[in-house]
Amino acid sequence: MLRWLIGGGREPQGLAEKSPLQTIGEEQTQNPYTELLVLKAHHDIVRFLVQLDDYRFASAGDDGIVVVWNAQTGEKLLELNGHTQKITALITFPCLESCEEKSQLILTASADKTVWNCDTGRQVQKVSCFQSTVKCLTILQRLDVWLSGGNDLCVWNRKLDLLCKTSHLSDTGISALIEIPKNCVVAAVGKELIIFRLVAPTEGSLEWDILEVKRLLDHQDNILSLANVNDLSFVTGSHVGELIIWDILDWTVQACERNFWDPSPQVDTQQEIKLCQKPNDISIHHFTWDEENVFAAVGRGLYVYNLQMKRVIACQKTAHDSSVLHVAKLPNRQLISCSEDGSVRIWELREKQQLAAEPVPTGFFNMWGFGKANKQASQPVKKQQENVTSCLLELVGDLIGHSSSVEMFLYFEDHGLVTCSADHLIILWKNGERESGLRSLKLFQKLEENGDLYLAV
Repeated sequence: MLRWLIGGGREPQGLAEKSPLQTIGEEQTQNPYTELLVLKAHHDIVRFLVQLDDYRFASAGDDGIVVVWNAQTGEKLLELNGHTQKITALITFPCLESCEEKSQLILTASADKTVWNCDTGRQVQKVSCFQSTVKCLTILQRLDVWLSGGNDLCVWNRKLDLLCKTSHLSDTGISALIEIPKNCVVAAVGKELIIFRLVAPTEGSLEWDILEVKRLLDHQDNILSLANVNDLSFVTGSHVGELIIWDILDWTVQACERNFWDPSPQVDTQQEIKLCQKPNDISIHHFTWDEENVFAAVGRGLYVYNLQMKRVIACQKTAHDSSVLHVAKLPNRQLISCSEDGSVRIWELREKQQLAAEPVPTGFFNMWGFGKANKQASQPVKKQQENVTSCLLELVGDLIGHSSSVEMFLYFEDHGLVTCSADHLIILWKNGERESGLRSLKLFQKLEENGDLYLAV
């Protein structure tokens, strides 16, 4: 693992319900990303992107290289070399507000089991005390420490001193880590969630310690995704499509959704929206969220789970041809997703009003208008006025540029969208209208400086 210092698919067969892939024409009026820049620096799969500030980001992947880029121009600012194997995690460690030196750290984990401290790309320190591959990293900013997860959990300070560690947890290793209140962290280990509490030094004890507090065993299969939703909840998703909302303070289950796969060949449209796909196509790879909903990447589909209603309110069962790897919420009720099929798609969450269907009389006599039902038919039928409100995900943009799996992306409000891929490329997608305006403004300013503007007038 390195620390860097930066100054300043196919349709499932069998009983699965067929859900055709939604397409969009060339006239994508709601898609602002009409220009692109292709950035080349990596020699293998680019798996990770992290935002450093409003105009810089870093990329890393299987070639062991970290590259720092300018998000506005696409210029390569730094190339950090040091790892001998592929990078398995990437995260930033912001400086404390009280720190005079406003520098930012980039932490990178690798299968080579090392940590490096680099100053503007120059290696200055090395740590090699890991017993297993580091799979995830997280920052506890309030305590000014960071944690690395592998077969055990280690706590480090900013100087790369090992403060404490757990015993061997599992050969599977920790797949994800998040911070929760009361100096605690949640670690996903196989199908278990383990709550740990960090004990900082006190007058009575000068040593750091990490204690196991509780194990949560509600999942039936390996946990693939773990994320904080808000100040009250966090969410987990498993390989078999289990979505669980947890209370962040007492660690109890607030809600659970296991209906992402229905093995029955008969689909009841009156039931909750379900994902009718084969079991290996329902893994929950990633989450994003807003104040009302959790957006889940489930197999090849996208699902919107409402936190208040505690149910799925919208879905695209086949949002992509292959598994969805990353999702992010945008302003204006929009969502971006990327997939193993190489596509990046923009969706809009829209409300859909449907009038509840009126019950149809059944039976022989009712069919011919005889009997009691006929008397009822002579009276005005009271229609149900209650509207059944649901939502839908409408495709509004399709970004075609990568030739292989798109691993993840970053959204810059002013500078566009950044995607990384297994094709070794990074693409910077630009708002064409905004870029055209900026070019016109620069031309105007240049003409004004040279005096050509008045000559032209």
